[in-house]
Amino acid sequence: MICSVSKGTIFYQVVGDGFPVVILHSMGSDHRSMMAWLEPIFKSNQKYKRIYVDLPAHGQSTITKDMNSSSDMLINLLEFIDEVIPDMDFVLIGTSFGGYLAQGIMHKRPHQIKGICLLVPALHIKNRVTPEKVVLTKDEELLNQLEPDIRTAFQTLMVHQDKKHLKFFLEEIQPGRLLANRDFLLSNWREHGYFFTEEPFSNGDSFPQPALIISGKQDSICSYREPFMLLEKFQHASFIILDQAGHMLQIEKREMVQELVKEWLFRVNEYTNNQPGKNTKTAEQ
Repeated sequence: MICSVSKGTIFYQVVGDGFPVVILHSMGSDHRSMMAWLEPIFKSNQKYKRIYVDLPAHGQSTITKDMNSSSDMLINLLEFIDEVIPDMDFVLIGTSFGGYLAQGIMHKRPHQIKGICLLVPALHIKNRVTPEKVVLTKDEELLNQLEPDIRTAFQTLMVHQDKKHLKFFLEEIQPGRLLANRDFLLSNWREHGYFFTEEPFSNGDSFPQPALIISGKQDSICSYREPFMLLEKFQHASFIILDQAGHMLQIEKREMVQELVKEWLFRVNEYTNNQPGKNTKTAEQ
């Protein structure tokens, strides 16, 4: 499905019915990278309507020529939410840059959001130091057989560089890479417009909604140390650092990540059911 917004269009896919879950993928991929590991969770939990979004400049979502920044992307996503689930409560799941956008959404719509899950989230940290790259498993013969573009991306993202993890990469990440708007993503927006004009959660509020934050100990893109700053923002947050995992921990530690998300959804359900005067309206597919 396609939703028109002020600076382009948002493509999204809806699965199931019930309480809305807005799901945001990482930079350079598309919504299918999230469906691959989340749908097995929701197949055994039919309470939620999953709204898988292609971020602006990704997948089948389009942008206009005046798209210049993450703040512009956030505007598109907020307009999308207002159109697709107007005035409704929902929960958020975001990975990497999608996790940064999720923080921006919660900053703007705190009273609508009943829970947030962030995997290896990008954060509002300027002049950050990139962690040293760590490789735990490497099949050099396999890597030599790959096309240069695929090899570079695979080695950049994965700490386990073997046949098993390449299969996941080719099935779940690479299809989205082929659709990404590289003209925009490789432009100078990262230097001049990556950070929001307003830092998420900078107003000092402490949120009661259940939060889950998962980092990879060997992540060289978003350091496991950085999300500690989010703990003081949430009254009920689980922060887990998974060893033997990098930026693609939903691949490298899939079963463990899935179990953690299941526990978070249990907390979200308890929280929403205990809210006085809670919004009981569910989304219609």
